[in-house]
Formats: sequence, C-alpha cells, structure tokens
Amino acid sequence: MEVLRFQVVGEAFKKKPLEVKAPSERPAIYFGKKVFNREKMYKYLPKKVYEKMIDVMDNGAQLDRNVADAVADGMKQWAFENGVTHYTHWFQPLTEGTAEKHDSFIEHDGKGGMMEEFSGKLLVQQEPDASSFPSGGIRSTFEARGYSAWDPTSPVFIIDDTLCIPTVFISYSGEALDYKTPLLRALHAVNVAATDVCHYFDPSVKKVTSNLGWEQEYFLVDEGLYAARPDLLLTGRTLMGHDSAKNQQMDDHYFGSIPERVAAFMRELEIEALELGISCKTRHNEVAPNQFELAPIFEETNLAVDHNMLIMSIMKRVARKHGFRVLLHEKPFAGINGSGKHNNWSLSTDNGVLLHAPGKTPEQNLRFATFIVETLMGVYHHNGLLKASIMSATNAHRLGANEAPPAIISSFLGKQVSELLDHIEKADRDDILSMDGKQGMKMDIPEIPEILIDNTDRNRTSPFAFTGNRFEFRAVGSEANCASAMIALNAAVAEALINFKQRVDARIAETAETFEGSGHNATYHAIIDVLREDIKTCKPIRFDGNGYSDEWVEEATKRGLDVEKSCPIIFERYLDRSSIQMFESLGVMTKKELEARNEVKWETYTKKIQIEARVLGDLSMNHIIPVATNYQSALLKNVTDMASVFPADKAKQLSARNLKLIEEIAERTSTIETLVEDLVNARKQANKIANEHKKAIAYHDVVEPKLDLIRYQIDKLELIVDDSLWPLPKYRELLFIR
Repeated sequence: MEVLRFQVVGEAFKKKPLEVKAPSERPAIYFGKKVFNREKMYKYLPKKVYEKMIDVMDNGAQLDRNVADAVADGMKQWAFENGVTHYTHWFQPLTEGTAEKHDSFIEHDGKGGMMEEFSGKLLVQQEPDASSFPSGGIRSTFEARGYSAWDPTSPVFIIDDTLCIPTVFISYSGEALDYKTPLLRALHAVNVAATDVCHYFDPSVKKVTSNLGWEQEYFLVDEGLYAARPDLLLTGRTLMGHDSAKNQQMDDHYFGSIPERVAAFMRELEIEALELGISCKTRHNEVAPNQFELAPIFEETNLAVDHNMLIMSIMKRVARKHGFRVLLHEKPFAGINGSGKHNNWSLSTDNGVLLHAPGKTPEQNLRFATFIVETLMGVYHHNGLLKASIMSATNAHRLGANEAPPAIISSFLGKQVSELLDHIEKADRDDILSMDGKQGMKMDIPEIPEILIDNTDRNRTSPFAFTGNRFEFRAVGSEANCASAMIALNAAVAEALINFKQRVDARIAETAETFEGSGHNATYHAIIDVLREDIKTCKPIRFDGNGYSDEWVEEATKRGLDVEKSCPIIFERYLDRSSIQMFESLGVMTKKELEARNEVKWETYTKKIQIEARVLGDLSMNHIIPVATNYQSALLKNVTDMASVFPADKAKQLSARNLKLIEEIAERTSTIETLVEDLVNARKQANKIANEHKKAIAYHDVVEPKLDLIRYQIDKLELIVDDSLWPLPKYRELLFIR
C-alpha cells in the first residue's frame, strides 16, 4: 500500500512541463483559423449566396435549400483544404455537455467506387436518436426519432479532422431537447421587446443584441494524483479529505505568478481557442490553490454559449497533454473556494449603443434608467426562477458559502445608480436627468497618474451586480451550460420590457391630448411615470449590503424574495404559474417542455447524489476501514511488545497514546460502518419512490446529509492513521502543483 501510494504521488510530482514553444505569431494571426466565419464565407461562397447568408445571420432571414446546397459546397472545399474527413452535427442536449456523431463524406459512386459528397440536406438536418438523451418523458425508447438542425448564426468550425456544425436538437413532435433552441427563442424575444422600447428614444434602431462575457474558473490537479482518487474520477469532487495546514489563508495565490507548467498549458489552450474564434483575453491565478480563470472578450450570447461549451471541452483535452486534469465541479475541495462562471450580460443596439451604459444627455440617461429598471423588474418578478436556472447538485455546494453569491437573488447597483433611481422616483419629473461618468481620484504620489473611478463599486456578495455598463450574474456554476441562466434572464427582461411598453403606450394615449405641441412631452412624462411605479415595485430586489450576513436572510424573507435552499424544491420555480405564463407567452418553452426539463433536473440531481453515495460507501468499506484496522493492528502489536519488554506500569505509561489511538480507531471505524449501512438503507428506500420530484427531495433531505457524517469520521481518521498507509492522496498533495 505504501509503495503504491508514493509511486503514484511521486510520478505526478516528477512530471516535467511539456515542451511547448511560445507562439511565433501574434494572437490575431491564429484567430478564426479553424472557423468558417464571414471572411471564409466571402472567399468560398458565390457573392449572392454570401449576401444571403449575411442576411440570415444579421436579420433572421429565411434560409432556403438552394442556398444551403451552395453553402455546403463552399464549406466542403474549405474543409477538404484543412484535412477534414468527417462532419458532425454538434448540439447541446440536457446533459450539461455536448453531443456529436461523426460521419465521413464518402458515398458510393454507383460504379463500384467511392466519392466524397456533402450536400445542403446533410448540412441542414440530421436524425440522432432522441430516446438516448434526457427528455423528461417526451421521448420513449420506442420513440427514437429526433432532429438536429443547423444554426447558421453560430459558425461552423473544425476540431481535428471533423467539420462541426452547431445545431438545435428537437424531438419528432417538435419539442426542444436541448439548450440552444429555447435560448434562440429567448434572444429573439428580448430583441423584439427591447427594440420596441428603444424606439421611444431612437426610431432608427432595428435590432437589439444580447451580449455575454463569461469568466470560466477551474482547478488543475496532477493527473497521477487524480487517477489515485476514485471520488474525483467518478464524481468530480473529493468526498473526503482533511484540510491542508496551508490552503488559501495567506491570500498568496490570487493573481500570483502562474506556475510554469500551468503557463504552458494556458498558452496551448489559448492558441487552440483563438483558432476556433474564441477571443481569450484574461488568464490568472484564482483565490484557491490550483484554481485559475480564463475569460474572453464579450460577444453575442448564442455564440458565447457555444464558445464556452467548446472551451470546457478543449481545456480537458489540452490539460491531459500537460499532465493535468481539469476540475470543473463547483466545489471539488472542501474548506477552500469553489469555482463559478460569472456571466457578464448586457444589451446593445445595431448602431453600437450599450443600453445599460449611462449617457451624456437627459434623453440618453432616461433610456439608461429605463433599461436598468426594467431589468430589475424582470429579476424581481422571477428571482426564484433565476435561482433555479443556476441551481444544481454541484453548484449547491458553492452557493451560500462566504466565497460565492448567497442563494438569494438580489441586485447591487452602487451608490450613484441607486441615487439616480431615487431621484427619478421622488423629484419633479421635469428635472434634468444626469449621471456623471468616471471621475478622477488624485493620489499624493507625484509619479502615479490620476485614477479614474467607475460609477459603481463592486459587491462580490451580490449574485446580480451592476458593474458600470452591464450586469454580472455571478451565481452561475463552473460546469454549467450558460444557456440555462441566459434563457431565464433574457426571457424575464423581455417580459418586463413588453409590460413596460404596454403601460407607457396606454399612458400616452390617455394623456397626449393634455399636452401642447408635439407628443414628445407626453411620451417623456409617460415613461417617467411608469418608471416611478416600477422603481417602487422592484425596490425589494435592490440590496447593496453584505449578502453573506444572517441579517440579509431575515431581511430578504421580509421582502418576499425566494430564500429556499433545497435544490429539488428550487427547481419547482420553473413550474410556477408566472414562469409558465412568461415562457409560453414569449414562445420560449411550452408547459410540456418545462415539465419535461424539470423531470430531467430532478432525475439528474438524484443520480449525482446516488453516485456520490455509492462511491463513498465503497471507499469507506474497501479503502478506509481496512487501512485503519491494519494500522490499529500495528498499534496493538506495539502495545503487546511493550508489555513483553517493560514492567507493567512502565508499559502502560509508554503505551497510553497507542491505546488511546486504538480505541479511537475502533470507535470511528464502527461508526463509519453503521453510517454506511444507514446510507445504503436510506438510498434503497429513496429508490423505491416512483415520482422523480419526491425521490429527489428524499435524496436531498435524507441521503445527502449522511455523506457529511461519514466524511467527518474519515477525515478524523486521516489525522491519526500512519501517513504512509493512507490510501488516497491528501489535500496537501492535491492542491499544490509542483
């Protein structure tokens, strides 16, 4: 046991950095190399086909089959020039991952030979087996047919020798079985709603785009150590492990020098990402040991979601080349910070205006206030749904701790924006709206230039914080598909904007005749009046204080915000009447689709806890207890040997510590055996429940708490059992890359 453990640990520590040459070209040279982007379209497509594709991508025009055939020809030529032999429809089922089935281009030529072919039909549509993916009952085993359909707004790309075509995934009867389909619908809804509201301020606006800039946090561990931890291998997190004497308490890892091996990994990852059109901007050490972050420049939300799914896949593959494993679990290690995926979200117009950025004129600031307030209205009315959109069995470990946003959705605006909204609410409606931009702060150090101060501070305890020209949805989990949060958020804001416009139009119709001159005054006053109503209505969602405090939980409860912490119950928010009405009215999802997705969520939750329980039970009985009892036997032999050498009194004195350890080991191993038996019985009882919702609640309330009880006993044993005998790499070995 001792030799095996230290052989594994030692090999991991001896692993040298992979020789990776620094890029000989500037990053821009790599960008989009493996993407069939607009530049490639212009080169490989006929002019009219190219113009049609641009119209489809920018304006949502219909794509006909003739155009698809021409596009397929151009794609094929480009793909062949890049050594591609296969193609696949790349989609995002309800597994939190991606799916792909590779087909070669070869076809019979009718003369006993072979030809390579790729038509518009193959580009536009395929038929994967829908019954083999989570569907929440929409598809049964005997109802296997499903369809994947090309999404032309997300460019085709190459991975190795395969042409990857981003697609939606729907059932034979038309229900969405993926994340992309409802996301595209939600983005369309917010585009229409926001464009209509923009026309109050600028009639020339034709389109509003939802933007997303994600920040991906992750852990790296040595591959040898990872392989020696069955819990990491099978569940993505450590189910046991005592705190390392040193972890993150010195605050010396955050923004520290990036380890050489990690830097080599990051360089290769960034090159591959750039080739796929992912504009990597930021890399740095995060707060916890072995934790890092990668962030790109923001882009259109649908494309950003695709890129995030891609980057998670790429980093796993590249990490193994460098002797690492990537951990995307939100809480792979107890006692240190977990990983999130902050979603920086904003809206912008086709003429380049950021709708959540303050302006220089009263009219621009009224527009700014309108989109801030209506965003808050959407978040307020659907705060429980937004929490459900980011909740999972894995993210539940992170939320609510003093390292991540609390499990209560609130919004931080900052002093200046809060004062602006208070001013609108209370001041005379004809007062000029103004908001300062960045102001200078001078330091008493001559060599240091003036520092520009933003119009908001940062509140890291806020799940939905305004950060100057966008909102940062900080509660999204590291391994989650960003689409889940973006579907709920964009739909909620679209609904709020539609409601806002209806009330403003009604107010204009009622009051326009009372104003002299143009209708502009009537519009202005109607907007102010409705904004005042909404500022008062959504005030409970605004909170600029410490979201970690117990007082905030009490205050949030008084404000009527959702403070539920049980993951399976939080999922119920998808089936609230208000949620169903919103999704159906916007055409994002039907009640049937929502019910099916919740079945998937409950079933997934149950299976994750079930796997953890089985793994912990196995490790306890087959790894920990045998090692502990072996050490106990060695201690017993030592006590016996002492008694045979020394007088009874002296032997008792010398053996006191060992006797105490023998007794503690006996008590803890006995307790573990009892707890494991209780865990197995609890799991068996929960498995008898047919209803997925009730089963998930049973796993949350009864099964999951037993994991922590077992872990506590094992972690105590780790401190007393001979280190050379302990069967698993410890935190002090896992958390510090060498």
